[in-house]
Amino acid sequence: MELTLRKEKILSSVVESFVRSGEPVGSKAIAEEIGVSSATVRNEMASLTEMGLLEQPHTSSGRIPSQRGYREFVDRLMEVPELAAGERRWIDARLAPALYDAEELLMRAVDLAASVSHCASAATTPGGAGTRVKAVQLVQTSRRTGMLLMMTTAGTMKSRMFRCDYDLTTDILRVFFRVFNKEVTGKRVSDITPAFLQNLGASLGEMYALVGAPLGALLGTARDTSHTETMLGGQMNLLFYPELEPGAARSILDLLENKEELSVLLRQKPGRVTILIGRECGRPELDAASMLVSRYAIDGQDAGAIAVIGPVRIDYPKLTAVLDYLTERLSSQLTLLAGED
Repeated sequence: MELTLRKEKILSSVVESFVRSGEPVGSKAIAEEIGVSSATVRNEMASLTEMGLLEQPHTSSGRIPSQRGYREFVDRLMEVPELAAGERRWIDARLAPALYDAEELLMRAVDLAASVSHCASAATTPGGAGTRVKAVQLVQTSRRTGMLLMMTTAGTMKSRMFRCDYDLTTDILRVFFRVFNKEVTGKRVSDITPAFLQNLGASLGEMYALVGAPLGALLGTARDTSHTETMLGGQMNLLFYPELEPGAARSILDLLENKEELSVLLRQKPGRVTILIGRECGRPELDAASMLVSRYAIDGQDAGAIAVIGPVRIDYPKLTAVLDYLTERLSSQLTLLAGED
């Protein structure tokens, strides 16, 4: 059966009305909206139901979109709005306090996405084994303790405390700084292994006895950097959607708390926002949910993701626009942080 222009208008109207109200949509409301008779709308709704694009929850009720109907809407019918200047300024203002801290910036983006969508939101941090060391800094914190900070090309910074069994001096820290930056800067964090650090220490000759603690801190920060973290926000929002009955909501919450499984779901192709509807998510816990995933880049290279997770009844056009803009801002600012000296 052909999806005519009138059927497309009716399907779009049903999706948009159901997203707003959460109630089955009757023919009268659609007829008034698109300017045809209620009888015509009822006939077209019946055809859309036969095509599997609409569903009728009860005999006397109106229609709601099926998952296939949502997919048709997302792929062919929805128009993604351009965010108004005021909306962009509001997002920028929410992100502004964290512009120079990569992880805090991502956490603010997660909280913002959860607030706008009234759903759960998640993001993965940049990093991974292929990330390269940009610089190493050492700071003395007391007579025998110090802090090692590792900055990476992904814009992240990790730190570890270390304690020596001798008094630290400015001259000793200067030597550590020079050696570490000469031998480590530019290397992938996956290359900073115990064997590599043992060889580095051995090359220092008599200084080897002094570098055990800071080398251990260097190894720890490299391992921390090589692991991509997953941030979450807004999970409790899912409990307020009647279509996600308590058992379904708990299953989704349990999945979101499994950071490794969630990070796998966020590994979508870079580019335009990816929309996964219900069973397309590939997890039974998400059969009644949808995910919108957008990948951000650092210096043109795919680096991580930000996503919204909510019921299938979600405002796909508006949230696509929000995620598009958030991804643009994250990519721009994280690239700036990664390029700073």
